Amino acid sequence: MSYTIALGTVGGGIWVGYNGGEKWRQIQGPMDPESNVRALALDPRDSQHLLASVDGDGIYQSHDGGSRWERTADLTDRPIWSLAFDPHDPNRIYAGTRPGVFVSNNGGTSFSEMETTISDRCPIGVPRTTNVVVDPNDPATVYASVEIDGLHRSRDRGVTWESFGDLGPSEFYNDVHGFTLRDNGDGTELLVTSPFGLGRSTDDGENWDWHEFQPFEGSKFEFAYSRCIRAPWGNDFLIVCVGDYIPGRTGAIEVSKDGGQTFQRAQLPETPKATMYWLATHEDLPGVVAATSVYGQIYLSNDYCETWSKLERELGEIRSSLILPAQ
Repeated sequence: MSYTIALGTVGGGIWVGYNGGEKWRQIQGPMDPESNVRALALDPRDSQHLLASVDGDGIYQSHDGGSRWERTADLTDRPIWSLAFDPHDPNRIYAGTRPGVFVSNNGGTSFSEMETTISDRCPIGVPRTTNVVVDPNDPATVYASVEIDGLHRSRDRGVTWESFGDLGPSEFYNDVHGFTLRDNGDGTELLVTSPFGLGRSTDDGENWDWHEFQPFEGSKFEFAYSRCIRAPWGNDFLIVCVGDYIPGRTGAIEVSKDGGQTFQRAQLPETPKATMYWLATHEDLPGVVAATSVYGQIYLSNDYCETWSKLERELGEIRSSLILPAQ
């Protein structure tokens, strides 16, 4: 199965791996090849249309699967931690920043800041908007997850916002790293990850059930630190990136085949040397997942997480990733 991998790094710009990562190329321009690219996004209507954020420089786009790029917006006044296309509106794009959320209604040419319920301060300084997600079944509903300020939602395409409040018994349950939605057959399930594990809500965020992952030997924590989560293939699969802490000395991938009732730690060919951080999947590549550690290791599965391989190529500090079908 042939596909392309795009990676955003801190200090190494954008890297593109062709034919499932057999051959790699660092993008040399027009952005600085030593730039920080914390966020990538893939157009759900066009698998060759990508967005990338560059700290202090703005947002770039590619229309050929990541080979050539052009600057599209000068959103430069704060770091961008997440990017998202609106699946219902081809001209609407969201940028999650540190702090806050910006929106574009002209395909990314210009952005304006939204008035949200996201705080401008948190226990570690300035909150980071880690994910912006538009409900695929309701174009008016938009979610923003924040590190460290919990989960926020708009019911009117971002005109007004509300905070979900406390997601757990201490403030660091609101240190939300990963967020996704899942259709569980009875409705929409909300899924968040924090340092404490996986939080699930089946009642629109009124109540949260938390699952702590198995700790790592020698770790100072009694649970695994959790990062990215995906519910990728419209079934009962959940995949979660975990590690001992951030950036960590070791990591793992947790897989559930029953909607999060039980998890099994994936058998990887080599133990990660840092926390596993990001997951890339694509609806047109069922069963394919690329998982990356904070410090540059790349693991691939082409068979619904049954078996994994590790790419020989390792990069620097990876913060974001995409996979897209080869053209």
